[in-house]
Amino acid sequence: MSDTQRPNYRGALTVVTTIFFMWGFITCLNDILIPHLKAVFSLNYTQTMLIQFTFFGAYFIMSLPMGKVLARIGYKNAISLGLLIAAVGAVMFYPAARAPSYPLFLTALFVLASGVTMLQVAANPYVSLLGAEGSASSRLNLAQAFNSLGTTLAPYFGGMLILGAAVLGASELADMSGADRMAYRVQQAQSVQLPYLLLAAVLAILAVVIYLWKLPNFKDQARDDSPTENVTAAEALRHPHVLFGVIGIFAYVGAEVSIGSFLINYISLPDIGNMSESSAASYVAYYWGGAMIGRFIGSALMQKIRPSLMLGVFAIVAALLTAATMLTSGHVAMWSIVAIGLFNSIMFPTIFTLGIAKLGPLTSKASSLLIMAIVGGAILPVAQGAIADTVGIHHAFVLPLICYLFIAFYGFRGSRVIDPHPSVRGAHAASP
Repeated sequence: MSDTQRPNYRGALTVVTTIFFMWGFITCLNDILIPHLKAVFSLNYTQTMLIQFTFFGAYFIMSLPMGKVLARIGYKNAISLGLLIAAVGAVMFYPAARAPSYPLFLTALFVLASGVTMLQVAANPYVSLLGAEGSASSRLNLAQAFNSLGTTLAPYFGGMLILGAAVLGASELADMSGADRMAYRVQQAQSVQLPYLLLAAVLAILAVVIYLWKLPNFKDQARDDSPTENVTAAEALRHPHVLFGVIGIFAYVGAEVSIGSFLINYISLPDIGNMSESSAASYVAYYWGGAMIGRFIGSALMQKIRPSLMLGVFAIVAALLTAATMLTSGHVAMWSIVAIGLFNSIMFPTIFTLGIAKLGPLTSKASSLLIMAIVGGAILPVAQGAIADTVGIHHAFVLPLICYLFIAFYGFRGSRVIDPHPSVRGAHAASP
């Protein structure tokens, strides 16, 4: 790359980092929607977790179709399209709130998440192409830091605009007439209209800016015409560090999303934080802000400590904090669960990197499997919701505890690279 091209690439990187911020912001708004819609529609925890099931299920369903679209239109246009789809999903919150209808909310959320899926599929590799290959990891870490900034600010924004007004309890709603109850639900549901219309406007503006800006599209690089495209998933999964890595990503995303989803309801309990849901929203910001801080700290520590060892240690600490919140109450339980965010920080990129280590032509297939494993964020929160409905929210954190223990195993042992066909590799090495 010539020096004259670098300024344009720096400008492109600056624009794309705003995309990372936006999808972090969008994802974390779910943590605000959950307690609000739970109260508005009088849902149990299992029903409420359909919010995360719908959002992260879109990753699993739409990632392959979005990848094919990316190959046809290139990176820049795919990012612009992803923003536009997300904007349409955000606009759909307006009629869903006007109805009000929980199924319509979930439909809007699926469309919104489909746009975010396109951004995930396109923006991560796009950042790696915006400069020298040797500094790709540094650029991606910078972009991911802005993603964490979005997850940190979203709870303040959502808590103020969505959870600002106190909601009535189930007993109070039961005392109201049917007409009054419907009017109340309409009023409460409509509190999400302004935030999501503002979000739609920002997303639409960004889509137009990206489309009109003279950014490199890298359409040729988006195509996968290599002979390795026919490699099967089974071949990649024969490598234990890939198989365990897929389970690790599933467990990590599931645990992180489950904890974030329950935080407001949990912290607002009388025997935990004893505060309003609006006040509890600020602690969600601490949870995600800890992940942002931990990402910088972890990046520095990894210069001297093996990533697999760091992963194992961070997972053990997260497991201990999860156990602490289950065995205590009051501020000890509250801060124990919030502090987990700090130790979540390095898990996703470290598991991902370890999961694709030394795979050669199998790397792209392993990467696809690891991205699809994000579906853990759809399944595990629903499972934790079912546990919470049965034994209570306090002890439902046993599910993230099990997840962190598996991640610790992956860091200490499961991430070791073991060749499943050493004799075959030896034969290839001996052949001329």
